[in-house]
Amino acid sequence: QLQLVESGGGLVQPGGSLRLSCAASGFTLDYYAIGWFRQAPGKEREGLSCISNSDGSTNYADSVKGRFTISRDNAKNTVYLQMNSLKPEDTAVYYCAARIRYCSAYASRYQYWGQGTQVTVSS
Repeated sequence: QLQLVESGGGLVQPGGSLRLSCAASGFTLDYYAIGWFRQAPGKEREGLSCISNSDGSTNYADSVKGRFTISRDNAKNTVYLQMNSLKPEDTAVYYCAARIRYCSAYASRYQYWGQGTQVTVSS
């Protein structure tokens, strides 16, 4: 069974940092692009970042560019999202998702999803 499990969320003060992890089981991440998304109550799921499997290229939404960094450790079958300079508006449930090879800006293109991890940015 193909599964993704996010971890690393929690409560952090504005300006703080968290590192989220997305661990894959049942498949090898190097065949897949992994995206990070978030969803706050009453809002649409928002694409944040993605890393491709082929060349490791990355992309970022404007809302997180310069603050968030996506990386991949194929040996650990894990993708990370380092989040710095967190803002209250970053509060959401964060999800990782997988699709074959290439990144997509559209959540509907991703086949596999984790259960989400809550990130709360508050003073």
